[in-house]
Formats: sequence, structure tokens, C-alpha cells
Amino acid sequence: MQTPKPVFGTVVIAGVGLIGGSIALGLRERFLASEIVGFDAEPEVLSEALAIGVIDRAELRLGTWLETADLVVLAVPVRALPGLAKEMARFAGQDTVFTDVGSVKGGLLEGLQDLPLAFRQRFVAGHPMAGSEKGGVRHASAALLQNAIWVLTPSLETSAMALARVRNLTEVLGAKPVVLEASAHDRLVAMVSHLPYLSALALTRLVARHEDRDGLALLAAGGFRDLTRVASGDPRMSRDMVVENKAALREALSRYRAELESLEAMLFAPDMLLEAALEGKRTRDSLPVVKRSLLPVLHDVVVAIADKPGEFARVATLMGDANLNIKDVEVLTYRDQGGSMRLGFSTLEEAQAAREVLEQAGFVARSRS
Repeated sequence: MQTPKPVFGTVVIAGVGLIGGSIALGLRERFLASEIVGFDAEPEVLSEALAIGVIDRAELRLGTWLETADLVVLAVPVRALPGLAKEMARFAGQDTVFTDVGSVKGGLLEGLQDLPLAFRQRFVAGHPMAGSEKGGVRHASAALLQNAIWVLTPSLETSAMALARVRNLTEVLGAKPVVLEASAHDRLVAMVSHLPYLSALALTRLVARHEDRDGLALLAAGGFRDLTRVASGDPRMSRDMVVENKAALREALSRYRAELESLEAMLFAPDMLLEAALEGKRTRDSLPVVKRSLLPVLHDVVVAIADKPGEFARVATLMGDANLNIKDVEVLTYRDQGGSMRLGFSTLEEAQAAREVLEQAGFVARSRS
């Protein structure tokens, strides 16, 4: 059985960490790319990515191999993005589209201004609003991007073709694209992403420097751990993130200090504090809940499905005839040439058996645990 025609040709993931690896897994699981190439300065990272099936091929050095890339995703720390883009531009093909996943956009676009116009037209700055305090490719998961807001901040020079290609990337990976100006993006993430990180950092520093640190640590309950979770992220990447957005973040900090002072004054005005608490509850409860796909606690098999009647039923029948119990099922993508679906099983043995049954019946299947 043939897999669906890929949406992309060769996709290069430059920086195979949590986000880069999750994008690669999403592309592989949904049969969306003809080849996924990992580019990273760390050989150990590439070896691990190959071993766990995140990428098809690894490259340690830039070269002519980049000429055939259809799409390049820059997934390195924000301070390294402009330099890497400039290096890769020397080898990229004339039709290669570039995007990134950095959390600060204004400085990046400014840093690319000395590149040729033809490159800037094919560059679409982006930022998926997804992540985890656990970094590295070993924690990558396609589910991380499912239903996530993915901000795109094209410049005035970005071509409509490039924007359409990158928007399509976000949609086929299950995310929700939102187009913003770079300056607006940076102001908003300063408030809802970078400020919470500094707040978590401040709280943990208070505990670390307190004269009764052990007592505080003993009493720190779920609320404190939830509030400070982001402080467990990669310190260097987090530092770079907030420093690169310092102008917008200083404005957010000023607003935050004013709110803290206002709340301090309300300690002597219980009715006002209650009103503030009610407003806080209403605001928190009104935030949209991002429903992501279940993380792979089950043992998954992803199978390519042809665009013809009865294929879903055929898969289910094969599993029933083999006495294999499907615990979870999800349609990942569907397009004119077909798509893919994920089958979840309780045990690794069942997943392996399911893949064998599917392949014997002519399906193309991949395992993910």
C-alpha cells in the first residue's frame, strides 16, 4: 500500500530539541514529509534523535545537502537564530522556505535585514505557544503541538507563498495559526510567558535565600510547585528568552509591580481584596483550555490510510480478527490522497503485533511508544 503523497519534500529541523523534535515527530507520524533531516551541533543529540526515530537523516555541518530542502525549521535558542539563519542562507536553494520557533520576534527580524531580499521574502517568523520544563529530544512529542496556538509574524517583505506554506505546516500538525505583527507578539508574550518565568524565578529565589529554607521547602505544596514550574526549564534558554525581549518585559514588570502594590494596600481593605479575588477567579476561569492529544502513555501505532471507502473499518476488522484490543484511536490527518490514524494499545507486545498485522495486510505503519 502506498502512503499519502507528502505535503512537504525534505524538511530540515535545525536544532533537534523539544520543539524541533516534536515538529519532526508530527511530520513523521502523519506522513507529511518525504524526508526529515536533523541538523545540530551536538553529535549525541543527533544520535539519540536517529535512535528513537525522530529524524531520517542527520547532518553535523552545513553544505550543499541543504540545496534540496523544501522547508527549514530553525529551532535553536533565540540568541542563536539570526546567526544560524545567515549561515544556512548561503547553502539554501532558491525556493527553500524558512521559519523559526523562537519566542521573541522583533530582534530576529531586525537581525535578518542585512540578508538578501530573496531570502527575507521566504522567511516566516513563528512561535508555537507550547513547551515543557523537560527539554531535549527525548521528551519530544507530536501531541505537544496539538491544538496549540502557533503565532506567525511575517514581515512586510514576506511573500504570500511562504506564509501559506508555513501556515499549512502549522495546520497539518494540528496547531492553530494566528498572524500578528512582531511587536504585538513580543508585548503579549512578555506578559503571559516571560513575566511568569521571572515571577517563578523570584519566588524560588525567595525560598533559596530564606533563613528557614528547609522549613519552606517542606511546606511548599502543590500551589507553590504549580506557580514555579517554569523555573525548572533550561536556565540558559530561559535567560536568553527574557533578555532578548527586555524592552517589552520591563513594561510588563512595571505593570506587575503596580498590581502587587495595589494588592498590598488591599490587605487593609478586605472588601476590596475580595473584589480583586473574584475578578481574578473570573479571569482565570475564562481562559481557554487547550485540549491536547493524550501524551503517549499507551503504545501507539500510526498507520497510513488511503482515500477510499472502508479503510477505517478494514483496520478495525484486522485488529479484531487478531484479538488486539484498541484502547485509543485518533485520526491525525486526512487529505485528498489519504491520511493517517493513531491506534493506542496497552502493551508494547500488542502494538508490535498490530504493526505486523497491518503490514502483512499491505498497510504502512509506524510504532511510537
